[in-house]
Amino acid sequence: MDTKFSVAVHVLIMISESPNPLNSDQMAGSVGTNASYIRKILALLKKAEIVDGHRGISGYSLTVAPEQLTLLQIYQAVMEEPKIHLLDIHQNPSDQCIVGRHIRPVLTGMFLDIEEAFARMLSGKTLADCIAAIRSEIICAGQSD
Repeated sequence: MDTKFSVAVHVLIMISESPNPLNSDQMAGSVGTNASYIRKILALLKKAEIVDGHRGISGYSLTVAPEQLTLLQIYQAVMEEPKIHLLDIHQNPSDQCIVGRHIRPVLTGMFLDIEEAFARMLSGKTLADCIAAIRSEIICAGQSD
């Protein structure tokens, strides 16, 4: 399973909420990965004009307000695909079998519907929604401690 999307959301929340510029080492520590992987994610986000960072200057900044940045935009940036593709159909169903002969058109339609619903859900959520949920989680965790 590819984790680029969740890592991208994680670092974007950090960039948005940090009072000081963060570098890839600091982000990697929070994400629990290495800094080179964070730099790869940040390069994809920069290519999509979601973040800005300059060589020789430590830290990144958002170029899009969290309220305007949808999860779909983030997903498409890091997955490098304009079209959502979540599910694949096995390659060689047998034409000799009644199920094998008809499985591809059946699943193709169902999978397309699922991917379209996923894209609609992502487009209805923003980075600001994630930030609000993080803040709420912090408050709830603080009350249970």
